[in-house]
Amino acid sequence: MLKQPFIPLLLPPKINYSSLLMKIVSARDIVSRYDEAVKRLPNPEIIQRSIRTKEAVLSSRIEGTQVTLDEMLLLDAQEEMDEDTQKEMDYREVFNYREAIFEGKRILQERPLTENVIKRLHKILLNSVRGKDKAPGEFRIGQAYFGKPGASIEQAIFIFAPPQEITRLFSNLEKFLHLEENIDPIVQIAIAHYQFEAIHPFSDGNGRVGRLIVPLFLYEKKVTTYPNIFVSEFLEEHREEYYHYLKEVSEKNKWEQWVSFFLDAVIGQTKKTHLLITEIEQLHRDLRDMSPEFNSIYADVFIDAMFQSPRFKVKQIKRISGIKNNQTLYNLIEKFIKAGVLIDVFPSISRNKIYAFKDLIRIIR
Repeated sequence: MLKQPFIPLLLPPKINYSSLLMKIVSARDIVSRYDEAVKRLPNPEIIQRSIRTKEAVLSSRIEGTQVTLDEMLLLDAQEEMDEDTQKEMDYREVFNYREAIFEGKRILQERPLTENVIKRLHKILLNSVRGKDKAPGEFRIGQAYFGKPGASIEQAIFIFAPPQEITRLFSNLEKFLHLEENIDPIVQIAIAHYQFEAIHPFSDGNGRVGRLIVPLFLYEKKVTTYPNIFVSEFLEEHREEYYHYLKEVSEKNKWEQWVSFFLDAVIGQTKKTHLLITEIEQLHRDLRDMSPEFNSIYADVFIDAMFQSPRFKVKQIKRISGIKNNQTLYNLIEKFIKAGVLIDVFPSISRNKIYAFKDLIRIIR
């Protein structure tokens, strides 16, 4: 017998927050301390690309993409790839996710997180990758369902809302995102994340979009200075629990348990990222202290450029650092190799060399 499509109730839900108060306070505390650590960096932008890349890899991995962080950094440094390989397609998916975070930040500086903005981000995510033929940037017009690979709708485990319901449900979700009632933004995005996944508005890419709007929403609400509160690593490590708690809301209206799990995700992941930022901050400080040893007025800008692109070719580090003279760059690279900061990734290759900032890669890996 065919299951009936599930139509989620309109937001906001009725939630008893009394059991969640301590966890909400803990989440806001760790997020605040993390944000302060980021702002303490002499140039916070030096870590944003690495953090975005790691999140993009982990979020895409949940959807089956196989590229690793090491491979991503190496492919970033390469200038040409075979577009027909699976590795190139995986790279492109992760690249798109990273670009969507960057573009989302830019857009939210000008206008709020709306349906059209989310559609724009979806279009970026699906650009030239798996799902590119599934109406990027547009709501689905067909029935969506969840089941085992190759299963028909008759064999579906879960059937999402009918397409004719999407506009109404999404309009309600958008209004909830901009609700000005006394609700903590982290709780607000926990509720919104469930609702987005339950609506399943697109034909493909719903998981990635749903995870992407978490940091962007918290950035828009000024909870963080940058859109960098990511939960993909936690959700991947607790995938069964993640789907279980989503299902519990759909079947039993257990909102408190879902919000509690989401708060755990924010707390757990932000603690890990806070430690990572602390290590990066210390590494940056140590290298800046070494700067006079390199005997170059460009040493500091070169160091900052390495943090932004931990695997690079001369052409790329030239663009990022703004150092125009090639010989100056070659001299700096040689000095940093001798100091054990950089390594030549492929020593046997004499042209188009790729260099790696090994200590930063070790930290973010």
